[in-house]
Amino acid sequence: MAPTKNSKTPFRRRWIWLASILVLLVLLLYGYARPTRLKVRAITVQRGSIRSVISTNGKVEPVHNFEAPAPIATTVKRILVKEGDRVHKGQLLLQLDDDDIRSQAARAQAQLRTAQAYQSAPQAEVQTISNQLAKARLARDTAQRNLDALRRLEQQGAASPGEVRRAEETLKSAQADVTLYEEQLKNRYSPPEQARIQAQIADAQVAYDAAQYALRQSSVRAPFDGVVYSIPVKSGAFVQTGQLLLQAADLTSVLVRAFVDEPDVGRLQVGQKVEITWDAVPGRTWIGTVSTLPSAIKPYLSRNVGEATCLIENQDLRLLPNVNVGVTIVVAEHSNVLTLQRDALHVDQSGPYVFRIAGDRLRRQPIQFSLQNLTRVEITSGLSEGEAVAVSAAEETKPLVDGALVKVVP
Repeated sequence: MAPTKNSKTPFRRRWIWLASILVLLVLLLYGYARPTRLKVRAITVQRGSIRSVISTNGKVEPVHNFEAPAPIATTVKRILVKEGDRVHKGQLLLQLDDDDIRSQAARAQAQLRTAQAYQSAPQAEVQTISNQLAKARLARDTAQRNLDALRRLEQQGAASPGEVRRAEETLKSAQADVTLYEEQLKNRYSPPEQARIQAQIADAQVAYDAAQYALRQSSVRAPFDGVVYSIPVKSGAFVQTGQLLLQAADLTSVLVRAFVDEPDVGRLQVGQKVEITWDAVPGRTWIGTVSTLPSAIKPYLSRNVGEATCLIENQDLRLLPNVNVGVTIVVAEHSNVLTLQRDALHVDQSGPYVFRIAGDRLRRQPIQFSLQNLTRVEITSGLSEGEAVAVSAAEETKPLVDGALVKVVP
């Protein structure tokens, strides 16, 4: 009995299902068997310049600075300049009320002159008293000889007792004069007395010198050509002894104190190039050199730093004292060398290497490098200018390996 039309339909469906499954299996097997290609970006070795730097912050200080403190407590009589003024050596900048200072100077001078006169007077008096003492001794000796002669004559009956008594009185009076003058020399002009007079003179001289210094300091004058950068007082204000009146500096060259993090201190050398930037003057760079190296590591905010000083040329006087600046210290700089993007560099126990793109595969290439910074590294051997090196694409999660097939993406 021949098969009917309805009996052939399930048979055909089974064959269609089987064919579909076979096609799907073939496609899956092909997909698994096809090699996977890593997605990479290609970067090239380029010739150019590279430099290694230390970037940090710093503070500007004057190299030649002048500060004027108040010599005594008084008032500010007048201020003849303002902050930012350029001044010349010897120019009068500020004047204090000096009436009290002049009075002190006059009193000190009078005390000094009195002490000096008291010192010089004894020399003349000593000479006078010494002369008087010599005369008194001569008179005493004469009276003694006269008394001795009269006593001998009295024994011989040639002199009366009254004459002897008068001679004794004369000797007694002469001896009293000698004793008086000796006491004057001993007590009035003794070494302790002379020392006391010398101390009075010294004290008077110190007081006079101090008054003269205060008098000179009451007129504040510029000690050199420079710029007035701080006047913390006002005209008519009362100031205490030692209070700061004015600050000026020669700003043609300034000192920048750079705060270098501890791990970078060992890279510093005197004479290295320094570049200074200041946010207040965008686009401007000042050039200088490292002048001194850190002598110790100190805490600075949350960092441990060494303080290096840098001399900076400032001919236009734009850099001001006490401002905070950015500091770039050029540790080394090479020109016309082969450089490569730093993220293409790999390092393991065998040394540094990169993955060079050779056709559609990666080849591990050992290299040697010298300078490096945050973005690039100097290649000294192992690569040539223009060679392509692989860096993983942003969407690629698998690591680069030697011999892997790659697909270069933009």
